[in-house]
Amino acid sequence: MEIRKYAAILAKNWILVVVSAMIGLVAGIGYSLLVTPEYQSRTQLYVSVRSEAGTTGELAQGATFSSKIVNSYVDVIRTSVVLEPVVNQLGLDMTPAELASRIVAVSPSETALIDITATSTSPETASQIANAVGESFKNVVQTQLEPDKETGVSPINLTTTQTAMIPSSPVSPNLPMNAILGLLAGLAIGVLIAVLRDTFDTRIHSLEDVKNVTDTPLLGGVIDDPDASKNPLIIRTKPNSPRAESFRALRTNLQFVNVNEQASIFVMTSANPGEGKSTTSANLALALAESGARVALLEADLRLPMVHKYMGVEGNAGLTDVLIGKAELNDVLQRWGRTQLHFLPAGRIPPNPSELLGSDRMNKVLDELSATFDFVIIDAPPILSVTDAAVIGHGKTGILMAVAAGSTRKPELQAGLSALEHAGANVVGVIVTMLPAKSAGRYGYGHYGYGSAIESNEVTEAANA
Repeated sequence: MEIRKYAAILAKNWILVVVSAMIGLVAGIGYSLLVTPEYQSRTQLYVSVRSEAGTTGELAQGATFSSKIVNSYVDVIRTSVVLEPVVNQLGLDMTPAELASRIVAVSPSETALIDITATSTSPETASQIANAVGESFKNVVQTQLEPDKETGVSPINLTTTQTAMIPSSPVSPNLPMNAILGLLAGLAIGVLIAVLRDTFDTRIHSLEDVKNVTDTPLLGGVIDDPDASKNPLIIRTKPNSPRAESFRALRTNLQFVNVNEQASIFVMTSANPGEGKSTTSANLALALAESGARVALLEADLRLPMVHKYMGVEGNAGLTDVLIGKAELNDVLQRWGRTQLHFLPAGRIPPNPSELLGSDRMNKVLDELSATFDFVIIDAPPILSVTDAAVIGHGKTGILMAVAAGSTRKPELQAGLSALEHAGANVVGVIVTMLPAKSAGRYGYGHYGYGSAIESNEVTEAANA
């Protein structure tokens, strides 16, 4: 993974990383405050061989012997023969084995010194244990390990070079160290979670994500606006906003896409509901009309039409009525204000939208519109919910796939494009909606109400007439 991608992941998840680091810091400090402090005290012994005015050679041999034997003595210090008298002397509430876990005996390299360190929750006890272990060890060496059989005096002399003092501060917990370790651990965990989160997150977040999923041309992205639901026609209500400009940029890219020799007819769909296809259709049509092009906007989502609400138009009569022969196209096609945009609402909700949209009458409607307008924008249902978008004007239309950043998952985009491909549709591009500004109503198909739908036989016969 590239460093730039890691940086992008951390930038996107910086709150998670910071919070994780702070939790680690607090945990480190909390541990230090809650754990019982421990103190250490150290005594030091010097091991030598008794020599009475010996020669230089004898003294050297004695020193060599002392430095070698101390390694064995270090192991003896933590045995019960040394520690049991200490337990009895100090009245410790522990066994010699438990005391051994609190004793550390070492000999600095190539010396005849032995350092005995005792650890306890009490500074006084730590000092007492260290000194008592040193004295007990002296006694064991002189009376049990190295006694002279003739004189009874051990040839090994142990001298205390440093008495264990009462420590003034604990050795643990080390609050600054624990705080730093907690901070680093929390930071590492936060980064790990961020990377794993990105690895297993299949949602599309950027234009780059779309490029990694499909070779279908990427036409552009639409910047998200928290107030989009209140201002769906951003081209009119906030013409100078970044979101409005993103629609104009999309318009420019779309003008280079040729679907047929006459008008450019585009069907706007998405993988799932709620991905912004309807607002994109409306604003794109407005942006095209704004440039002087003659534009027809069709509300072909005959299951859950929304565009007429955005346009502020009554949808009682519209495309459905034309397709069943109950109205003429010119009677229901409405000019929107003083613009070059004409709008055809969905009209009544039929029981068989797919049959209507794939009918000969629908093809005739598209032919009539293409003869009059430069662009025809058709808002269709999501392709993974129903197949309506794929049956509209075979060979006449180009499919635009709307993908919602932060919502649509990569497999869903792939499935939607695959469904269109299998249906023989001409997918001309992908549009990423709801892009965060820094990077640039639930649909409810399962709850359609057909109570007001017109009779199925009437619709089918009229559509195929």
